[in-house]
Amino acid sequence: MKEILAIEHLSKSFRIHNLHKHIEALHDINITLREGEFVGITGKSGSGKSTVFKCIYRTYAPEAGAIWYHSQTFGPVDLARAPERQIINLRKREIGYVSQFLNVMPRTTARELVKQAVLEMGREERQAEWEADKMLAHFELDEELRDCYPATFSGGEKLRLNIARAMVKRPRLLLLDEPTASLDDASKLRVRELMLQLIREGTTMLGIFHDLAFMENLCDREYTIRDGCLTDLQNHVPSTLETMREISLAK
Repeated sequence: MKEILAIEHLSKSFRIHNLHKHIEALHDINITLREGEFVGITGKSGSGKSTVFKCIYRTYAPEAGAIWYHSQTFGPVDLARAPERQIINLRKREIGYVSQFLNVMPRTTARELVKQAVLEMGREERQAEWEADKMLAHFELDEELRDCYPATFSGGEKLRLNIARAMVKRPRLLLLDEPTASLDDASKLRVRELMLQLIREGTTMLGIFHDLAFMENLCDREYTIRDGCLTDLQNHVPSTLETMREISLAK
């Protein structure tokens, strides 16, 4: 399989000027993903997992290192240094991101939100409407809600809408930041079904999870982040994942 993403020596820190503090969030992160792989990342809250994703998606500017993405349109692109216009194009057409929070333009309905995602891929209006309705139906978003504003939705409904908006594009690279955090078991199954379908179609995925049971038999490789440092669980003894499972069960 061909390499699609290579994170090399990524570091990121934050300065809180009014408190005169310097916080190191990530230190020398290295991950390589091949096309069609699904790589999972675990770690306690505040360990730096979401910061990795925000550096890839370029909502955070990395402090050091490179993030090489092999684009269909542009060829090899260092996401850490690419021009903003190029980053916006990649977000629209190649890289999807499911965050824990739904941020949308005011007075945009759920249907319009998902339809716009399809239109950004260059689809016709009628096809975009059909694909949007199909995806919203898959995630069992009630018909009467589809023309409502997401601000009125519950947390679980917002998360399902966020996942629908990202997955309807069938992106080449999909970043999943706690996609099952506030979902019931039936909704989790819907997410898993679509993830497996996208993987079969060739989408590469990098996911953050606290729901360790959801990750079972899904990930090709698993990593954990602790204090901003990354560990490959397949090569780590004793198994941190097993320890985390025990802690999770104990809670």
